[in-house]
Amino acid sequence: MAEPRELKTFSGEALNNFQTTSAVVPSSRYLTRAMLAPLPLRRARVVVEFGPGTGAITRALLEGLPAQATLLSFEINPRFRAYLEANLPDPRLVVVAAGAEHAAEELARRGIRQVDAAVSSLGLTLMPDRQRQAAVRSLVSLLSPDGVFTQYQYLHGLLAYLQKTDGHFVRFTVNRFLKSYFSQVSREVVWRNLPPAFVFICQP
Repeated sequence: MAEPRELKTFSGEALNNFQTTSAVVPSSRYLTRAMLAPLPLRRARVVVEFGPGTGAITRALLEGLPAQATLLSFEINPRFRAYLEANLPDPRLVVVAAGAEHAAEELARRGIRQVDAAVSSLGLTLMPDRQRQAAVRSLVSLLSPDGVFTQYQYLHGLLAYLQKTDGHFVRFTVNRFLKSYFSQVSREVVWRNLPPAFVFICQP
């Protein structure tokens, strides 16, 4: 369960801007476990996280990563970045003040060409299509051939989301979107989360 200060910080930002947080409470330990279980963390050298928020998944990543690994967490919310830097003083953690769509250039600037695993808490259904495409395309260019990427979506996100494409409105689904970028996509449902969520496990 999230600590009171973490919950207050996260919920406050969710009320101010739900489109960027895409949730009202941090991820539960059950969702966190499902997101991390498929990742090759024990042998990972570089891991990328999109949308860490107040660090529910970030903490678990740091617990599972080797001492020499690097975790780059991309967070555009300044309040969340300040919270992470103040509450997770781990030398392996690099909080990046940039959107996920800039991952490739941000890693290149740091001399990193490949990542072993990636995890995303982004609200893909709420993102503009161009930004969504750029974020996943950037990740695909970085992920190693045996790397794994996980993304979650709340069950209520299975409701129809319409996006305009070539002048026509079409139904957007996370599953179909991810399958257009990854050769293997599977999913599992986490009922013990508020709200329940699907976890998508993606491989090149």
